[in-house]
Amino acid sequence: MQPASLSVLPTDLDRALLVGRVWREAPVDGPSVVAVRNGEVFDITASAPTTADLFDRPDAVEVARQAPGESLGPVARWIEASFADAGANSARLLAPCDVQAIKACGVTFAVSLLERVIEEQAGGDASKAEQVRRLIVELIGTDLAKIEPGSEAAMKLKAELERRNAWSQYMEVGIGPDAEVFSKSQPMSAVGLGAAVGLYPSSQWNNPEPEIVLAVNSAGGIVGATLGNDVNLRDIEGRSALLLGKAKDNNGSCAIGPFVRLFDEHFTLDTVRLASLALRIEGDDGFVLEGVSHMSEISRDPADLVSQTFGPHHQYPDGFMLFLGTMFSPIKDRDAPGAGFTHHLGDVVTISTPSLGALVNTVQRSHEIAPWTFGVRALYGNLARRGLLKA
Repeated sequence: MQPASLSVLPTDLDRALLVGRVWREAPVDGPSVVAVRNGEVFDITASAPTTADLFDRPDAVEVARQAPGESLGPVARWIEASFADAGANSARLLAPCDVQAIKACGVTFAVSLLERVIEEQAGGDASKAEQVRRLIVELIGTDLAKIEPGSEAAMKLKAELERRNAWSQYMEVGIGPDAEVFSKSQPMSAVGLGAAVGLYPSSQWNNPEPEIVLAVNSAGGIVGATLGNDVNLRDIEGRSALLLGKAKDNNGSCAIGPFVRLFDEHFTLDTVRLASLALRIEGDDGFVLEGVSHMSEISRDPADLVSQTFGPHHQYPDGFMLFLGTMFSPIKDRDAPGAGFTHHLGDVVTISTPSLGALVNTVQRSHEIAPWTFGVRALYGNLARRGLLKA
């Protein structure tokens, strides 16, 4: 599963301002905040004990560029280590967030909206997906991308679908005034580059959700972006939206990385708005699925999604990471005609875009991958022992 190290990094690495986290072995035996400079990794934890602290600093860009720090060697070496199966306490890249809340937006693309409706109507049964898809497309069409959520046209469509008894809770958040924003997973629980993502043991219909993830500080300021896999269990969520927590938050269900790219003169929110996100799934059975998602087709602007998450109605004193949603709901048949796509164990999932690099993970069951044991208390205990906490 090990790609060339340069393929994991932004194509304009020489000017990309990358920050993240690594696990350092003894005597540190814990995570460090790092910046990548000229292809070399520097430990800047003394200036920013957590990435949440870094993102809150008004001089975050200058700290990432210039703060003194110990050299930890070439970034290529850290990428290679992240794909080595060397145990939980081995040197490797971690998810580039720590104590931030991890939030996610749903059905922000017309294609994913249709697939959520199909999951709901099929009751989580993959064998019914194709039949339901035909009926739904015949009833409401596929060209929902032109409908502005919350607009007069959207409300007219809602009234018509209600008249036909075809309205859905997913349509409500897809074209209604309020975006779906949910808690994806817990602070410190996301896995990083090279790690296994986990599927809930009973799930038989599932897929990756490749997304851009915004890094937002405690003041609601968007400071950068990275890549994420919001692993989706279609059968469990399809049975009932009340099972969203079980479908979305389990061991290894959230991958983020490899680094957060901070906004500067070369990389801005407009870069995110114009990005195209590629997905590649490679199975041990020779199965390959590829696709491209264009952020220009998102139904709600990223800044609007942030404002629906943060504001007078809800604060995040440690900041948050926000998945922006995906247009990928793979329907290519894999195991049976009309059943669409589902993961096989061992699948390699690569999510990439030139400005952010690539996030690569393998697929396993959530109860069979390394358990999550290093949480917020462990982090602050480790930082205290290293003398890195300030009053």
